[in-house]
Amino acid sequence: MRRNRRVKILATLGPASSSEEMIQKLHRAGADVFRINMSHADHDLMRELVKRIRNVEEAVGRPIGILADLQGPKLRVGKFQDGKIELSAGDEFTLDDDPALGSQTRVNLPHPEILEAVKPGHRLLIDDGRLELRCLESDGKRLRCVVVAGTKISDRKGVSLPDTTIATGALTEKDRRDLDAVLAENVDWVALSFIQRPDDLAEARKIARGRAFLLAKIEKPQAVERLDEIIELSDAIMVARGDLGVELPLEMVPGIQKQITRACRKAGKPVVVATQMLESMITAPVPTRAEVSDVSIAVYEGADAIMLSAESAAGDYPVEAVSMMDRIAQRVEKDPLYPGIIFAQRPDPEPTGADAVSLAARQMAETLGVSVIVTYTATGTTGLRTARERPQIPILALTPVVRTARRLSLVWGLHCVVTEDAQNLDDMVDRACRISVQENYARAGERLIVTAGVPLRTPGATNMLRIAYIGSDGLSAV
Repeated sequence: MRRNRRVKILATLGPASSSEEMIQKLHRAGADVFRINMSHADHDLMRELVKRIRNVEEAVGRPIGILADLQGPKLRVGKFQDGKIELSAGDEFTLDDDPALGSQTRVNLPHPEILEAVKPGHRLLIDDGRLELRCLESDGKRLRCVVVAGTKISDRKGVSLPDTTIATGALTEKDRRDLDAVLAENVDWVALSFIQRPDDLAEARKIARGRAFLLAKIEKPQAVERLDEIIELSDAIMVARGDLGVELPLEMVPGIQKQITRACRKAGKPVVVATQMLESMITAPVPTRAEVSDVSIAVYEGADAIMLSAESAAGDYPVEAVSMMDRIAQRVEKDPLYPGIIFAQRPDPEPTGADAVSLAARQMAETLGVSVIVTYTATGTTGLRTARERPQIPILALTPVVRTARRLSLVWGLHCVVTEDAQNLDDMVDRACRISVQENYARAGERLIVTAGVPLRTPGATNMLRIAYIGSDGLSAV
């Protein structure tokens, strides 16, 4: 199954899309990677979903990526005597460590790390920003606040802290249990929620020990401030626009999306744009025009992947949502303006052999008009560097490692094929020619470009480029 687009589609599984039959429908409609949200899935359900995805993978004969999204720290207020209260701007209201039910003037905040971290002047956003408080006084056990905006608060509403860096890490006890469970099932990607600082990645990296790639979700202002450091320590980034829009002014989010997308492309790290992309399709069979434009902008920016959340997990039209996203992406990539926009955003290569070879491969491919660029990659590094160049020539990534193929299913432009390990350089080039023909990327008499690391199976050593001519037998003729 060959996609007619380069950007990838990540679909969230949920009540509307958990059956094996529906997962296969979503894949055939365009989903390249499936997300399991550990905020809603217990370990038994997660294991069953992984099993069903792998069954679909075997049925369709294509590598499919799995991303497990850890919940992260969920900060919530306690409960009220009557379930909720009404407030007005200017009212004083206190958050404290008293477990008693809340009243008109106070409520429990069962998170001592917040009570210790919030300082006078810091904002607290309750219920996705519907209520805004500003701290007036803090003593480590209580926060005396004033209502800035909003009219009510009710039981167990979430708390966001745009001005506060919490001392504790991003992994909760639940996250640690979930991480052990998803790693045992050999998921390909693990998403870390509410990252604030580079250090938040360290514990997950230590636990994972290379068994899964780590994706950092950028949801907080503190993460934006240290973006370059977080990108360096991550394997991929997600622009989680929903939470960003709560903790930052909404008008800032589009610019931050562009900033993150371009920083990731410069670093050669995959970037996913997520949240509310086709939100209206949760209940409607077609999206709004504004949503179509929103998805299109992410594709024009060169994002590696675009994600559906509730649209595919709990919506009434999960297959239609994936199909619509697929159609939008295809149309954008056929736009005559698209190559120029992608080219204008192309970063300068790093002074490394891998980047020099990848740059040369793109330039030669476009100059010579070859049919396909074939990258031979065991760890994924060669594929990532080739995709960073965003060539207008198709990229075929060959790997002997099925987990590498699954991980690269998130990366822009890579069509991954699992093949036997090449015995030598000539065997590798012959294999590239033969598979290019089998996958309908090239025909006899056409040329292709092959890149790899020599000696073979040397991680990160992309140092070889070769032009091959496909003979009548489907093998290299030159």
